[in-house]
Amino acid sequence: MEWFENGLGLSLIVFLPAVGAGVTLAIPRARESMIKWTALIFSLVTLGLATLLAIRFDYSAADSHQFGTKIDTPWIEAINAHFHIAVDGISLPMVVLSTFITVLVIIYSWNHWPEPHNPKLLLAFVLILATGMTGTFVALDLVLFFLFFELVLLPMYFMIGMWGDRGIREVPVVNWKIEMRLYASLKFFVFTLAGSAFMLLGFLALYFRSADTLGYRSFSMIELSDIGAAGAFTGTFAFLVFFGLFLGFAVKVPMWPLHTWLPDAHTAAPTIGSVILAAVLLKLGTYGFIRIALPILPAEAKNWAWFIGLLAVIGIIYGSLACLAQTDVKRLIAYSSVGHMGFVMLGIATLTDVGINAAIIGMVAHGLITGLLFFIAGSMAHRFHTRDMNRLGGVMVLMPKMGLLLGFAAMASLGLPALAGFWGEFMALMAAFNPLDSLNADGLFRTFMVVGAIGTVLTAGYMLYMLRNVNFGEPNEEWIGKEFEDVDRSEWLAWAPLVIGTIAIGIFPKIVFGATNDAVIGLVERAFGG
Repeated sequence: MEWFENGLGLSLIVFLPAVGAGVTLAIPRARESMIKWTALIFSLVTLGLATLLAIRFDYSAADSHQFGTKIDTPWIEAINAHFHIAVDGISLPMVVLSTFITVLVIIYSWNHWPEPHNPKLLLAFVLILATGMTGTFVALDLVLFFLFFELVLLPMYFMIGMWGDRGIREVPVVNWKIEMRLYASLKFFVFTLAGSAFMLLGFLALYFRSADTLGYRSFSMIELSDIGAAGAFTGTFAFLVFFGLFLGFAVKVPMWPLHTWLPDAHTAAPTIGSVILAAVLLKLGTYGFIRIALPILPAEAKNWAWFIGLLAVIGIIYGSLACLAQTDVKRLIAYSSVGHMGFVMLGIATLTDVGINAAIIGMVAHGLITGLLFFIAGSMAHRFHTRDMNRLGGVMVLMPKMGLLLGFAAMASLGLPALAGFWGEFMALMAAFNPLDSLNADGLFRTFMVVGAIGTVLTAGYMLYMLRNVNFGEPNEEWIGKEFEDVDRSEWLAWAPLVIGTIAIGIFPKIVFGATNDAVIGLVERAFGG
């Protein structure tokens, strides 16, 4: 298995989906079955390689980068950029999650195609997204990271714009009337591109300043983290660079008040677009904070910690209250992501091993649970042709299996113990009670803990509100006498692994912590001195 150890295995995990996209596009559109099977086979092989990666990973050395290319593997020699990819305990769960979700999305889409009917192009976009997502999690060069980070932008833009909701959206400021899919895709594109522009400026600033310490300019995350921990980046320079990185990552998370593109994008996107967006794409921002901002600019991370924590708890409360005001079930789930990612960012803001571990397991749990919620919401909308909770109701009578799955996902989302959602929220609150020593002199983070705890109560409130309106009661008169198919085969195949994963991580959180703990402790010790 030497070929797997020297970077070839990881390169296949990253680029095999892109090859699959090319093969899929080469198949005539009329041969739809072959298109589906080709996309599924490429995604399954990629997941198989990611599983092999997890099996062969040395968990006793989770703090070290494994299965990677050499740090000096040439790529763009003119700017000293290298093709350096590898995994450690922090990136491993995210690689497995992204390949896992890709397979489930393709399985679900088998019998659930949005209009216009074009499986060939849609599946190609899914596979390109898989390359961008996985590549972001394994890149150890800032240029490489940026390219993968931006690669996901266009496929998702077209996915929303071509297959999204065709309802009309009124834009009051300019008195426009525009299709929801066009409005949401444009807003997604503008927000994320603007944030990425600031992030790129931050990367370039680090590149040019690195020469003062290294004697040469470098985009290497490892080299920049080493000199960053030694205090190479300070003062106004560090503040401005962290600000640029913050904007780039915070838009992607998204953090309040940079979140406004998310509800529109989720509401307009086709079901598989919403699932990919919620399950993986949002994690690119939080991962960026953990992988780049904290280790390279540790002193500035301490200065910004209170501000990030403040925005995180505002997002928790705001997202929960916004959920209580929704009538569209997909929009409610979208706003719930603002709150859940608030807990992830609160954990990161504590700058502790407990908090960052909480953030990573929260990212994985959110991917599983909210992915399941969007799958179910999409299937309900496909059957009822509406997402309005005022028209829904009585799903437990009409489709008891789907109603049961919705109830399970809602309980997991509100953080019920023994399910995956519990650990991220609980440990983030624990970390806020006892953050990095220098952060809690005035008890601010303990205030954040109290506010976050209130957010957990509100989360239970809006999830129970959704269940009351969708699952319980008698069916609306317009549905009486109609036959509704309960969960079909492709839905079972796509959703059962999410249910199993949610239960397994809830009962055995070591599934995630076994990989992350040592790597997180090493990061905290290097950046913040323990």
